Amino acid sequence: MVYTIAQIRYSAYHDCGIFYFIANIWAFFLHFACLFVSLPTEKLIISIMIDVKQTLAAAEERMEMAAMYLEEELNRVRAGRANVAILDGVRVESYGSRVPLNQVANISTPDARTIAIKPWDKKQIRDIEKAIMDSDVGITPENNGEIIRLGIPQPTEERRRDLVKQCNKICEKAKVEVRNVRGDIKDKLKKAIKDGLSEDNEKDAEADLQKLHDKYIKKLDELMEAKNKEIMTV
Repeated sequence: MVYTIAQIRYSAYHDCGIFYFIANIWAFFLHFACLFVSLPTEKLIISIMIDVKQTLAAAEERMEMAAMYLEEELNRVRAGRANVAILDGVRVESYGSRVPLNQVANISTPDARTIAIKPWDKKQIRDIEKAIMDSDVGITPENNGEIIRLGIPQPTEERRRDLVKQCNKICEKAKVEVRNVRGDIKDKLKKAIKDGLSEDNEKDAEADLQKLHDKYIKKLDELMEAKNKEIMTV
């Protein structure tokens, strides 16, 4: 809402006591602010633009989280090439706590079809092996007493196509989230008009919101395209 010094002082003269004091202090503040920014008092608008910027920033943060979700989920899909990300969900018993595998071992990919896991403490190799077998990784580990190796099996053509479909579903879920963010923020911008946001500012904000939407939809498509290529490459 837009307030002018004249309106505040008018209200002050019709009140008394503490309200009169607060109104005059507020009027002085507005007058000082107008002089500082060299704007007519009647045109001083407080915090509306800041709210729009914060709202768009929050929208971008939510869209970025959707992109991060997709990237993490795609990394977990085994596509025939060694990728240590498939072990991200593995938790190992270590001194009474369940900790991520990478906190108790060095994980590497010596070649395109093998993941090697070398425990920091050799005594934990059995616990690591058990954790992998109990997980949803779906690969039987080979343990030579010092290093655990996972051989990545080559999927069949049919299996590759199933993996592409699986990844497309994950991607669509991320896109739905991006679209939902756009819808939520559009509603907030429409409602902000009633609170004093000008229609021109609302239209500008909505255009910026659409740009964010398009940017992240494109990012999701690029992630999906790269994963499909990885899956289908023999």
